Amino acid sequence: MGITVKASDLYYRYPKDTRKRQEAKFCGKPDRCFFNRDDLYDVLPMLGAVMDRLESDEQRTLQTAEEIMIRELPRFIESREDVFDFLVACTNEKLGRA
Repeated sequence: MGITVKASDLYYRYPKDTRKRQEAKFCGKPDRCFFNRDDLYDVLPMLGAVMDRLESDEQRTLQTAEEIMIRELPRFIESREDVFDFLVACTNEKLGRA
């Protein structure tokens, strides 16, 4: 599907870590790098990948995934692939999908 999430699609505002803007971002598993949930440049590709996996471009799905990331994602989950797995599983569960 190749869903791209833009900053204007998000409910919350995130700071930008401009020093690390050009570093590689999440583009799929495996990826054991640290996920910075407080950096817009990390958040956008992560939520885009989650939406792609969920095969949805609905705003409700995006907002649900974003709420889970902000309110429910434990701080001990740090790697990008673990964050991805957590968001996909919890979003599916919240939206009543298998």
